[in-house]
Amino acid sequence: MSFEPKAHLAGLLRAAADSVAPGTAADIHIERPKQAAHGDFACNLAMQLARALKENPRKIAERLVHELPVSTWVEKVEIAGAGFINFTLVPAAKTQAVKNALAEGGDYGKGTAPVGCKRIQVEFVSANPTGPLHVGHGRGAAYGASLASLLAFAGYEVCREYYVNDAGRQMDILAVSTWLRYLELFGERVPFPPNAYQGAYVRDMAEQVKAAHADRYVHPAAAVLACVPPAPAPHEEGAYTKEEKDQLEEHLDGLIRAAKDLLGEEWAYVHQHALAEQLADCREDLEQYGVHFDCWFSERSLYDTGMVAKAVAELEKRGHIYVQDGARWFRSTEFGDEKDRVVQRDNGLYTYFASDIAYHANKFERGFDKVLDVWGADHHGYIARVKGALRALELDADKLDIALVQFVSLFRDGEKVSMSTRSGDFVTLRELREEVGNDACRFFYLLRKCDQALDFDLTLAKSESSDNPVYYVQYAHARICSVLAQWGGDAAALVSADLAPLAGEKELALCARIAAFPATIAGAAQEYAPHTIGFYLRDLAAEFHGWYNAERLLVEDDGVKRARLALALAVRQVLKNGLRILGVSAPESM
Repeated sequence: MSFEPKAHLAGLLRAAADSVAPGTAADIHIERPKQAAHGDFACNLAMQLARALKENPRKIAERLVHELPVSTWVEKVEIAGAGFINFTLVPAAKTQAVKNALAEGGDYGKGTAPVGCKRIQVEFVSANPTGPLHVGHGRGAAYGASLASLLAFAGYEVCREYYVNDAGRQMDILAVSTWLRYLELFGERVPFPPNAYQGAYVRDMAEQVKAAHADRYVHPAAAVLACVPPAPAPHEEGAYTKEEKDQLEEHLDGLIRAAKDLLGEEWAYVHQHALAEQLADCREDLEQYGVHFDCWFSERSLYDTGMVAKAVAELEKRGHIYVQDGARWFRSTEFGDEKDRVVQRDNGLYTYFASDIAYHANKFERGFDKVLDVWGADHHGYIARVKGALRALELDADKLDIALVQFVSLFRDGEKVSMSTRSGDFVTLRELREEVGNDACRFFYLLRKCDQALDFDLTLAKSESSDNPVYYVQYAHARICSVLAQWGGDAAALVSADLAPLAGEKELALCARIAAFPATIAGAAQEYAPHTIGFYLRDLAAEFHGWYNAERLLVEDDGVKRARLALALAVRQVLKNGLRILGVSAPESM
């Protein structure tokens, strides 16, 4: 019989509360006491009811205990302090989690989504396809993928989505960067802008265009420069004034216009080639990283289907748009933003914000009960304007949740490595994975809550020691596999093992840790906090290693041996289930 102690005790207390204080709503919080002498679980329900009943909490606790239904799982109930109710479970209740884990296997810990919130969309990574993914993207990918798996395990129907920014200025910059490098291959040298994309991958794409089409897209450098605003004199990186930076941007925009004019319809090929190459590289990188998407949503499709124009028109119809200096502005300040935002420039082009409004409106049209965006921390200011636009469209903005992922500092030999997709001086996710492995990448990215900055220690990630958390957790799994192999018996038969011999302090602590797994899953899903699963697995591994080092598992007494092997097997199952959520392998040998 399946038994979840917190849920069982909550049911008993709810029945008692209905008798003592009928019609009084109170959340029942059941926690493990800090001191083992206070029992297995404690509840402060009496204190919560004190205000409504206008009675001493300890007296209320006495009445609640008197009204508790009889339970074969409860050995003793005591009242402590101001009115805490402490429960001590019978030994069989403490070990029942082992039987549950063995019986349910890969499903142990699974939950059920709340009523009315079944379908959830998680959109994450969504990096501009303008260069290889870097280690900052890696954290967003690890968080989003693990969160999506966690939510699915908790009972939600999850759609994993990548928003492809295949329209707009950044893609134009990548395309013109490729074209300028292509011209260089034929001796037509246009001074390469410092604010264009510099990486070697741009040269590679230029070589591909040359190999496929020879000199088809070549135009004299003089013809290119003839219609381009002058650029400021070259400086050391970061030494430009604001005025010079504006000149650089105008110069780059001029190069884009020149490329479009000179190439005409053939500009589309260069643009599409750059997009296809970088998007394919992104897909491959993520697949190798164990990150998969159900939907790759094109920003361009929002324009092609008229959804952007429709969204802006709808805002204007509702009175939330005004025209100033030829541009259309959304009254964002009316919804808590610090200033109003342009949605359509005076040249008729829509802004990124306009397409974001259309994209989020489309998400709601698809019928998700909850929409979760995983953004970089630098997008914090974007939250108010996006939610404001949804409210302006009379959509339920509370259905949109935003998770912000803080920056990653990567340390190599004690020095911080900088990252910039424009300069080309960055460490790619692929390079990081090749150096420390996928497992370390996925686990280390979850060592902190997503909204906290993370220092990624390469040396620790590669070490084979108990200080390396992923090695420590995986070693616990491999160690159990080794013990079971030495035993050589039928692991399936351990489901029916008599667990009465599990009476030691370390054994019961392990049982309690296993019993906490379903609640840990539910809590982590509710808080969008997959890092808590990593913390849980680390604690579970620590308790197993401590027990393993203190006790022999393969003892002479067959009853004790089978009980201990059943406990070890349950630990292995929980480790495997948790690691699978995090996208980390569970090796059988190390």
